[in-house]
Amino acid sequence: MDLFNSFLSLAVHLVIGVVLVIYLPLSVVWRLVHFAFVRPFLAEDLRGKVVLITGASSGIGEQLAYQYAKKGALLVLAARREPALQMVAKKARENGAPDVLVVQADVSDRSESERAVGEAIAHFGKLNHLVVNAGIFSSCLFEEITNISAFNQVMDVNFWGSVYPTYYAIPHLRNSRGSIIMNASIAGRFPTARLSFYNASKAAMIRFYETLRSELGSDVKITILTPGYVASELTKGKALQKGGEFGFNEEVRDVQVGPLPVGYTKKCAEVIVDCARRGDEYVTWPSWYSPFHVVMCVAPELVNWFSRTFYVTKPGDCPGNTLSRKILEMTRAKQFLYPPSILTQTSNLVMDGECGKKALGPNRG
Repeated sequence: MDLFNSFLSLAVHLVIGVVLVIYLPLSVVWRLVHFAFVRPFLAEDLRGKVVLITGASSGIGEQLAYQYAKKGALLVLAARREPALQMVAKKARENGAPDVLVVQADVSDRSESERAVGEAIAHFGKLNHLVVNAGIFSSCLFEEITNISAFNQVMDVNFWGSVYPTYYAIPHLRNSRGSIIMNASIAGRFPTARLSFYNASKAAMIRFYETLRSELGSDVKITILTPGYVASELTKGKALQKGGEFGFNEEVRDVQVGPLPVGYTKKCAEVIVDCARRGDEYVTWPSWYSPFHVVMCVAPELVNWFSRTFYVTKPGDCPGNTLSRKILEMTRAKQFLYPPSILTQTSNLVMDGECGKKALGPNRG
């Protein structure tokens, strides 16, 4: 049996090796031809198309609403914060959306996701694009968590909050031969320390939608987004804290983002809509994050070294002692690498008690 398994392993490796030797050069040529001569002519006309965006009250979801509006799309905006949604809807109309429907819904609840899709169909009679964008962030060492059950909501919102609306939207997207645009994260490919639950939720999303792409074939196009750090409530420091409460914590943000540039949300949304119109399967933005996919495949040990060196401290130690935070403070690069929109915000803070900084009030950045 051992001899047979060894022979089978060798045979599989040889077959796959031969296939790759033949396939990879042909694939590179085809991709170059497609990029240069086919892709520029594939842009979908969005005028009169119905687009449902979850998590549309702020951040990337909000800017996606404006970009779709500029293309003449009809919008369905879903999120929990109705006042914020109404403000986004007003601005979307000013940007060119002929009609905007606001749906207050928590998409991590199956019935509310069903209602959101149902209201979209009842109002417009069709659905062409589903943008699953709702998500929450968490950042702390796994061993520091004091209320682990609270972290169920990371998977509930990020994963199930995407799966539920997708489930109810698919029959309508099949009818329109529409598209699903799914907002994951580079974290789903690149397992950065301090993001155990967030990484896991995003990785689950990526693999789910890759599998769904195989099942749906050409009936429904799926674009998987793996953005890096982009200006949003997340990069302002809004996260699920280790005790299970939500709050804005600038220190957590500075530790996690560190000396990495943060992209502008408007530009990110422009890229996403353009790629969705062309039916691109994967979008990574800012583009300098793209090599991370290759590094993860060919040198995972390098990823592990980087993650541990830059982001790990001893359990109970102040997060500010991470190398990422020290580099940020030493270089004073925050003012140059972070957009102004995330350097100043007026939400209440929940600061890290381990470092003795417990305060309420505006964050001056």
